[in-house]
Amino acid sequence: MLEIRNLTVAIGDNVILRDIDLHLPEGELHVLLGPNGSGKSSLLATIMGLPPFEVVSGEIIFAGTPIQSLDLTERAELGIGLAYQRPPSLDGVTVRSFAAALGAVAALETEAAALDLTGFLDRDMNVGFSGGEIKRWEVLKLVLQDPRLLLFDEPESGVDLEHVIAVGDAIRRVVGAPDRSGRTCSGLVITHTGLILSHVKADRAHIIKEGRLLHSGDPHELFGHIQTEGYTIPAA
Repeated sequence: MLEIRNLTVAIGDNVILRDIDLHLPEGELHVLLGPNGSGKSSLLATIMGLPPFEVVSGEIIFAGTPIQSLDLTERAELGIGLAYQRPPSLDGVTVRSFAAALGAVAALETEAAALDLTGFLDRDMNVGFSGGEIKRWEVLKLVLQDPRLLLFDEPESGVDLEHVIAVGDAIRRVVGAPDRSGRTCSGLVITHTGLILSHVKADRAHIIKEGRLLHSGDPHELFGHIQTEGYTIPAA
């Protein structure tokens, strides 16, 4: 589904990711772990094609297609979607009208109810939403977009414990399941708290520190190591 090969990324003259190699098979959910400022969000933004991140070297291959030269719209049309950590507010664009633009009105009521957002359908997107409500809407937005590769930037951050369960349920429902075209979906999740690991089936975790991918392994074992030893490479 996603193959990142020897990827180096910069903003201007500042290199922020170095020699990243990551393999995400079809139908799997992987987790990115690392301290603040380590490059996790930058990696997701680079996969999505957001400015000002520039690929200096290496490749990003999605479903067999190199995408590092494609723009944001082209990547979205291929089937890549991102739930942002800090999305903008959109005055005048209601949740319901946004779903209509996506052709996802039929799924809106059911998916909104699953994330306890039924009362938000006629409100402007993210306008007056709490931090946790914004995160839940970002997950709902991604479900409605129906991408084949789902990128989640800290989906449980700021979300109360009850709704973390709902967020995990939503991620579990779509990752590994087919999209509307019948193609199996994959996911990549950034987490700081690790709470989401109790509510999803993660296949693999990766530690990123200082812009480099240090280690990959079992998600629960790796998170347990981080809780006691910090963001270090576990002993063999």
